[in-house]
This record gives sequence, structure tokens and C-alpha cells, in this order.
Amino acid sequence: MKTLVTGACGLVGSAVVRELLDRGNSVTATDLDVKDNHRVVASLQVHAATTSGSLDVRWCDLTTASASSQLVATTQPEAVVHLAALIPPFCYARPQLARAVNVDATRHLVDACVASQASPRFALASSIAVYGSRNPHSQNDLLNESTPRRPNDLYGGHKCEAEDILTASALDWVILRLGGVISAGQTFDLNPDLIAFAAALPGDGRLQSVAVGDVARAFASALTTDRSREVYLVGGDPSHRLRQEELAERTAAAVGMVGGMPPARPGDPAQDAEWFATDWMDTTRAQQVLDYQRITFDESLAQARAYSGRRRPLLRVLAPLANLALRLRSPYRGWPGKYADPWGVVAARWGAPGPDTPVPDSIGPDSTSVSVTDRPE
Repeated sequence: MKTLVTGACGLVGSAVVRELLDRGNSVTATDLDVKDNHRVVASLQVHAATTSGSLDVRWCDLTTASASSQLVATTQPEAVVHLAALIPPFCYARPQLARAVNVDATRHLVDACVASQASPRFALASSIAVYGSRNPHSQNDLLNESTPRRPNDLYGGHKCEAEDILTASALDWVILRLGGVISAGQTFDLNPDLIAFAAALPGDGRLQSVAVGDVARAFASALTTDRSREVYLVGGDPSHRLRQEELAERTAAAVGMVGGMPPARPGDPAQDAEWFATDWMDTTRAQQVLDYQRITFDESLAQARAYSGRRRPLLRVLAPLANLALRLRSPYRGWPGKYADPWGVVAARWGAPGPDTPVPDSIGPDSTSVSVTDRPE
């Protein structure tokens, strides 16, 4: 299958490219022409040489309609995996760019695919951010495909708009709403914005992680399933249902930093709006159709442990220093109160996080689909 993958140099994108190559696909990988992406492409080219698939690289800025149109017209993909996005917390600092990447680029690409003679299937990476803040004290049900969309931040709002652009088109589509994607190397990402953002989240917030390899399998399956024009929630198996603080502590311990994470502030049980947009999910339907869950959370930790290799003894020694450094650089240092205030931190550090356009309450694009209980087998 001739497949176009956008955002191909990102965490999920590069894993999807490898998975598709392993399955013998002819992959066109596209991303921005920047230095870091060239290193990723070099790695993907080495991997492609070991597979039966083929890899073509096209540098493209999808925020330009003409560039998107030319890309689709010259490659004529039979399938598209659209992953390009500006994610939190970076989207809050640059809201205009975030809209151009998350919404406008989706529209340009969908329009180009509609005009294409190949009429490709379009798999969109969405997010459980479309559901908005989730207080586990008052909202203890599992998220599912029919949970109403109520985004309360810019990123969730953008993903709702992207979903609606796609589902309003004549294309054959599949939407995957992703949970917290994790990989072995993430523990060593020392980006100060990501560290501060993670520290701002309520420690007792519910999060369902999913290994990046499983996400790649889900997207590959989404291109061939006969259950298209549906929305699927993509998270790991039940072992991935964790609290935010537990995820951070166990991941740090796996690479040797036992005790390296300072205690996180809990969320306020009485304030639904002051929690972050993460929760546990019912992935039954997604697993039934896409058959993607392979990696348990313990296996993810084993991968992180192996990735850290000989650094583990040194990291164990450095753990107390890391704990102190994180306390000193905590976004809550000097912050009043005892509860986490993730949106307050976002506003103070990066900019107003709220949606830039109103998104009405709805159960999303799958609201017109046959319900799971009514679906004919």
C-alpha cells in the first residue's frame, strides 16, 4: 500500500513509519525540513533497507494549502496517516501556529485527498483531550467512544475541529483518540518545558498510557480494517491504568532514579475544571478491531530499563540531586494553596490555555454511527 505519513519524524510518526515498512508498505514520510528531523530520517532509511517496504522522504510545510496539494498530487497515496501536530505545552505558547498546524493543515490535507484520484483512507491522530478535564473523584467512569466531547483547552478544541473536518468529507476515515504515549527514551528527555508541564499535573490524576509500538500497530491496522468511519480509543491494556504520580515514579525507578521524583500536588476533589484532560479508557472496541495491544506497562518499564543500560548505577547515585533540582524548579514553588492548578501554571508559564473557538458539547463524529451494542456482527 502506498501510504503517506505526516509528522513522520516525531515519536509516534517514526514508529508508524517503521511499522508500515515492516509490513511491506511503500511509505512517503513527510515532515519539516529541520536539522533534528534529518537525523531521524537517516535512522528510518537504515531501517527501510532491512524491510520489504520502501521509503520516500518529502519535506513539506502542510500549513500551506498549495504544498499539501502538490504533495498528495505527486505521491497519490492510497492511505494517509496524519500525525503532524503542535502538542501541549508548546501549543499554548504559540496559539496561532498551533491553529495553523492542528486545524488548517488538516483541512488542507483533507481537501487535497478529496481531490485526489486515489481517494485514500485517512487515519487521523486525535486525543482524549477532546473530553476535557477529568476529575476522578466525580467522574469515575471509563472514557469510551460515546463520551461527550467537552474540550476545555486549545489542544482539545483543535482536535475536535480536525475530527469534524475529516468526518464532514467524502473520504473513508478512521480516528484514533490517543492516551498517554510512552517510549523507552522519554525519561531522558530533559526539555525544561516538558518537565515543568509534567510537574504541574495533579499527582492523583488518572492516566492510561500506551507504548509507542502499540500505537504504531493501531495505525497500521486502521488502514486495512473493514470497520472504518469509526472512532477508536487507543490506550494500553489495563496494566497501563495508572495515577500520574505512579507513572512518573515507576518510570524513573526503572532507569535507576529511585526516589528521584518529588511528591506531586494532588488535584482538588471539589473542582472539576482544575484537572487535566487525562483519564482511564475502555479500549475494548479498539482492541477488538485493531488488535494492537502487545506491551504491558511492566514490559514498557523493562524496555526503559534496557535503554538506560550502563547509566543506571550513575542515575541511582544522582537521584537525590535530581529530586532536589526538581523541587527547586517546581512550577508550584511559592504557589499558594495545596492543590495542583495545571491550567493556572499553563497560563502563567505559556499563555491562556482555553479553546480559541467554541466547540459545542457533542458525542463526536461517531454519534451517527451504529452503536456498539446495535452493531451487526
